[in-house]
Amino acid sequence: MQTPNSQLPTPNSKRCHWCGNDPLYIKYHDKEWGKPVYDDKILFEFLVLEGAQAGLSWITILRRREGYRKAFAGFDVHKVAAFSEKAVERLMQDETIIRNRLKINSAINNAKLFIEIQKEFGSFADFIWAYLPNKKPLVNDFKNGGIPARTEISDAIAKDMKKRGFKFFGTTICYAFMQATGMVNDHVIGCVAR
Repeated sequence: MQTPNSQLPTPNSKRCHWCGNDPLYIKYHDKEWGKPVYDDKILFEFLVLEGAQAGLSWITILRRREGYRKAFAGFDVHKVAAFSEKAVERLMQDETIIRNRLKINSAINNAKLFIEIQKEFGSFADFIWAYLPNKKPLVNDFKNGGIPARTEISDAIAKDMKKRGFKFFGTTICYAFMQATGMVNDHVIGCVAR
């Protein structure tokens, strides 16, 4: 007989290899990665975080996530869109985030464009999820390895967003964003979070 707790992941449960044994990574893997997100605030958070991650490891960004939350006004897109040059200088001194002027400026730029998409489509979620059939996650059947860094869908989204003026959102970052927000479920076969 199974109890409710018997289906919870244990330290020895099979997981996607990328999360290793770091408790923060395991928590993110088990509770967030691959879970569908339709909330614009969370989608904006991942847009900022994925842009910051460019060229770095995801664990580096996860460890700074709370710093980003504070530095970027709780990921309030309207507040971030209104950041001034003085705010950029403040962020350049903030050791709790990645202090890269191009990435900081792109987050502010992308916030403005995110709002434009909300106005045009009703929500950013409606815009981004429309790229998927029936606005439902794609569930892939990968074994250990073989997960792509980009797809035709991420190519199309990245191309559209680049045309709209988004920065730090090429096809590879877009695909990572899709994985993080559950647009695709790339948990390997047999993973406890699948």
